Amino acid sequence: MAALYADEDFSLPVIWELRRLGHDVLTVREAGQANQKIDDPTVLACAIRVGRSVLTFNHAHFRRLHRQVQPHSGIISCTRDDDVVALAARIHEALSNCPDLVNQFIRIVRPNVS
Repeated sequence: MAALYADEDFSLPVIWELRRLGHDVLTVREAGQANQKIDDPTVLACAIRVGRSVLTFNHAHFRRLHRQVQPHSGIISCTRDDDVVALAARIHEALSNCPDLVNQFIRIVRPNVS
């Protein structure tokens, strides 16, 4: 299972579901960096330092960082979804299909619902 580093605004219920699915998720808060307004490059640097892939809703900034910072331990960028179980399942499936996250940028998109 993946070792992930969830940035500060990532959904706790999704984190709990990912943990239930067997993923090792460390939050910015658990790393002692909550409420410090740490910028995205620092979040990525911290994730690299601890060998974890960033889990974020902040697509634009982390997509740019993905292009600028190599190597890194992976970035998973998600669209928000109130169905936390479904979002965690999409993340889990994508991670299952990508065993090596080094330098990978994975986009998890909420499907359109008719």
